[in-house]
Amino acid sequence: MFEKAHIRAAIAVSLGAISGALCRHYLSAALSQRFGIAFPWGTLGVNLSGCLVMGWLIVVFVQRGPYKPEIGLMLTTGFLGAYTTFSTYELDMANLADRSYLSSSVIYGLGSPLLGLMCLALGRFMATYLWPRAARDRPSPDES
Repeated sequence: MFEKAHIRAAIAVSLGAISGALCRHYLSAALSQRFGIAFPWGTLGVNLSGCLVMGWLIVVFVQRGPYKPEIGLMLTTGFLGAYTTFSTYELDMANLADRSYLSSSVIYGLGSPLLGLMCLALGRFMATYLWPRAARDRPSPDES
């Protein structure tokens, strides 16, 4: 079973994701407890530390390799993917800039947060105005 690369990759990503999600939860909670919740210190701390770790890992795995691909998947896609996707966003921006795709870098750099905010607003709208009405119109289990 473990001879197949896609099985090893799935296990590596899963193990990394579990630990990344737990680290995100505990670091975010600790920062929020320490500095308060008036500002999203937990999210900022997670995003910035995720970028720091992503930068370090990319040099270690890409420039200094060779390492088993499963280790890289576990740490980047798994751990950092669950810890924060902001680090991947920043890596994509840096890769576009490194390849001199300035217009693509600007479009991606501005489009991701702006379109993301629009999608967030759309999701909130859908949940607020569409889903509750449908749920309200359904008969409760007691009425059937």
